[in-house]
Amino acid sequence: MATSSTTGSGMSKRRSSAQNENSPGYQAKRTELMGVAAEVFKEKGFEAATLNDIAERFGTDRASIYYYFASKKELFQALFHDILIGVLNENIAVASAIVASDMSAPDKLRGLVEQQLMSYENNYPYVYLYIQEDMTKLSLDNTAWARDMARKTKRFEKIVTDVLQQGVDEGAFRPDVSVALMAKALFGMINWTHRWLKPGMRKTDARQTIDAFCAIFFDGAVNRPR
Repeated sequence: MATSSTTGSGMSKRRSSAQNENSPGYQAKRTELMGVAAEVFKEKGFEAATLNDIAERFGTDRASIYYYFASKKELFQALFHDILIGVLNENIAVASAIVASDMSAPDKLRGLVEQQLMSYENNYPYVYLYIQEDMTKLSLDNTAWARDMARKTKRFEKIVTDVLQQGVDEGAFRPDVSVALMAKALFGMINWTHRWLKPGMRKTDARQTIDAFCAIFFDGAVNRPR
């Protein structure tokens, strides 16, 4: 009778062999599994979610999950390594193009807000997982790609901060509130949508949220006589 360690070793070899072969069928199934896992992690959180939860949602058993990933943590990390880095690269490319345009600072800022929220919706729930979970608990910061992801996140934040500063310098944005606080307020609004914005499930979608956030950020919530 095979021991659990022998069984585990056999599965590890099968997984390594399949990953090395890099067959389209295996990769497609692996990507599909990551999409299902992302939904489960988003709903339950990393700590509470189990491989059994993911397997049930995927329509298989827990043992089959090990053919693709060695552990829950490896599966979670793969979501960021294989998917989120590409999303961040695209976001920065679009944001850089917006900043390089000849639009006014308010129009640039609206473009950045629109780009970010549409990315959240189009890439749901991957970016929200990054916002929702405490990455330090998962030791993601010990890997080169995770450090690169952190640099890209800071790069995007700097793009937004620079546009805010441009607006202040040009007289479009008020100078009595620090740019740092304006940036925190803006990111606070945008990032908090991970708690309630879900594509196709609520009356409020990304487009409506963009309009509302820009109206409040640029004009405030007080109804003033025109």
